Amino acid sequence: MKLSRRNLLKLAGVGSTAALVGNLGFKVSTAAAENFKLRTTTAREYPSVCCFCSGGCGVIAQVVDGKLAFVDGDPDNPSNKGTLCSKGAAVRQSHDNEQRVTQLLYRAPGSAKWEIRTWEWAINRIANLIKKTRDESFELTNDKGDIVSRTDAIASLGSSIIGNEDLYLVSKLMRCLGVTHIEHQARI
Repeated sequence: MKLSRRNLLKLAGVGSTAALVGNLGFKVSTAAAENFKLRTTTAREYPSVCCFCSGGCGVIAQVVDGKLAFVDGDPDNPSNKGTLCSKGAAVRQSHDNEQRVTQLLYRAPGSAKWEIRTWEWAINRIANLIKKTRDESFELTNDKGDIVSRTDAIASLGSSIIGNEDLYLVSKLMRCLGVTHIEHQARI
């Protein structure tokens, strides 16, 4: 080996680093193992499903002292085989966010102020508005006299966060109401 100035500096750097680490008694493999244990030693693991879409990706939620500490992909889940997309990897951040809305907020038309309401109030209001809109806009027959039994004043936009069975029930409910504009977010 030709000993050039560059090779001399490389050897000196590697040799001094090895001597320093060797003299301190520092074992990198032990430190890496301890670092991995710190995160999971006291955590309880709960298998779950990611909440961002209907892909069914499995997650393992690690909880420490009642708080979500870490989320990782479930390697036993056939949908994702241990991997997570960027949304799934950010589940913990959306869970522990202080700006996350945790109550039902309502802003009346023309108002600049949000009011805290209950879910019971919201469900009743939505049902009443749907009934009122359907009653005002329902067509039994069209211009030709054909029976159509529909309303064009209501539309349904399905969500990819719920599964196929739930979307099937939503579409059946909309068809029972006479809604003709039924769409799904994945196709938009």
